[in-house]
Formats: sequence, C-alpha cells, structure tokens
Amino acid sequence: MNNNSFILNDIKEYLVFVSQVKNLSDNTSRSYERDLKKLNSFLKDLNISNYSQINSETCSAWIGSLYSQNNNPRSIQRHLSSAKGFFRFLKKNNLIDSSPFDLVTSPKSSTNLPEVLSPEDVEQLLNFKPTNMIEIRDMAIVELMYSSGLRVSETVNININDFEENKSFLRVLGKGSKTRLVPMGRFAINAINDWLKERDKLQSDTDALFLNVKGTRLTVRSIQLRLKKMAVKQGLPPIHPHMLRHSFATHMLESSGDLRTIQELLGHSSLSTTQIYTKLDYQHLAKIYDQSHPRAKK
Repeated sequence: MNNNSFILNDIKEYLVFVSQVKNLSDNTSRSYERDLKKLNSFLKDLNISNYSQINSETCSAWIGSLYSQNNNPRSIQRHLSSAKGFFRFLKKNNLIDSSPFDLVTSPKSSTNLPEVLSPEDVEQLLNFKPTNMIEIRDMAIVELMYSSGLRVSETVNININDFEENKSFLRVLGKGSKTRLVPMGRFAINAINDWLKERDKLQSDTDALFLNVKGTRLTVRSIQLRLKKMAVKQGLPPIHPHMLRHSFATHMLESSGDLRTIQELLGHSSLSTTQIYTKLDYQHLAKIYDQSHPRAKK
C-alpha cells in the first residue's frame, strides 16, 4: 500500500469515531487530526508503508522529533495521547495485533496552575453601574460565568429557555454534549433579568440568550474582547474568560472544601481534573500561614 495513504484512511475513520461515537468536541477532533497528520508525515519521511514496520523505537523517535521542533512537554503529551488513542482504535478493529505506543511514556511537565482572581479582584471587576445595553449584557455575562463556573463556549450557547425554577438553575451543554444543571446566585439572576429587558428591544429570530447589536448570537471572541476591555476599565490587568471559571472553583473550594460538588458544578468527568484547585487552595493556605504564624518565614 502506498506510504502516502496507508494510514490516512484509518485516521479519517478514527476522527468519525471520536466525533460521532465518543461525542468529543470539534476542537478536540481537530486537535487529534493535526497530531495524527504530523505522525503520518513522520512515518512517510521514514518510508514506512505499513503498520508492521512501526515499533516502539519508531514511536520514541517521533517523540524526539517533536522535541527538536521546540514543542513543550504539555504539547508532546497531547500528541502522544492522540497517537495512543488512534492505535487503540486500530487494535480494537483488528487492524493491528498490538500497539507500538503501549510502552512509550509521556514526558513530565511542570504543573501550570490556573490563573485566578482574588475575591477582591472580582468585586472590583463588577463594581460598576452599566450605562447602556452592551454594558448591561456584559455585566450579565460576567456575573453568570463567575456565579456558575461556566466555560466561555458554554456561555455563548445558552438559550433563553435553558433556565429552570425562576432562573435559580441553568441547564448547560458542556463538553462531549453532556448536560448538567448548575445553580445561579442572586446577583447573576438580577443581572440576567436586567439584560432580558434590553434583549427584548432587539429584533432577533434566535433564542440565544446573549446577542450582539445585530440580534445574532454572541461569539466566544466577542466575550474575550469585552471582558478584557471591562477589566482594564475597572483598573485591573486584562482578564480572559477562563479566569472567571478558575476563580469560581477556587473560591468555592476555599469556602466549602467540597471537591466532589465542585467537580459536578464544573462538569468534569474525572475528579483528578478538579484536583488542580486543591493545589491553589494549598497555596492560599500557605500564604495565610506565612502572613500570620509567628514562627513562619517572613
């Protein structure tokens, strides 16, 4: 079989599988596609024309080539995860007997802790009175994202009929098309009610909650730009939307210590993903200790 194509058809089948069967997001599918096409190019350069020619040494050499291209450990971990998932798919479908990636380990990477705002920063961010329709909408967006720990992609996809029990709860469509129910705080509810009054003034045939001035659904990029502008206006450094989600989780953990509940609220499928916030909480405790204990290092 031609070495230009022996793997490409299987990659296409795998991408259909992860998209339609596993219900992974479009972004994740595109990431897998990029990573596996890089692997295919590497195998092509080695004149490899069938799976039997690929062994663990080949796989390790590919990892080495990714290092030589200045990919960081986190990026290499993702490439390796993409390859391992693909070869598991091949094995499950009897296209190979065993995966050459089974014995290849991922590189260690330093833990990059999420950036979070302090409660005082959040208070400063939201300490303004909106003066026009756009600012009223922006206030509702920020209050909701911080109140319920939403991803920015989840926020733009909210529809006006997603609220339940007088807006006390919100149905959210998360990663992998999984739906979860999240509570909303009174500040978020009030801000959304204010925005809905303004939204009624726009002519729109969409049921999207957050609209632009043309009456169409707001985009992720628009929220990113508006939040950055809002933060700077309030005397803060530029803020990206995911900082609100990280801040929600961190502040909830500091107050409650209930990691399982936070996992559910964030929509994490694995508790290990949520546990990164315990490291932030430990940092917070250590800071308080250093500031407060008479025997702490000053």
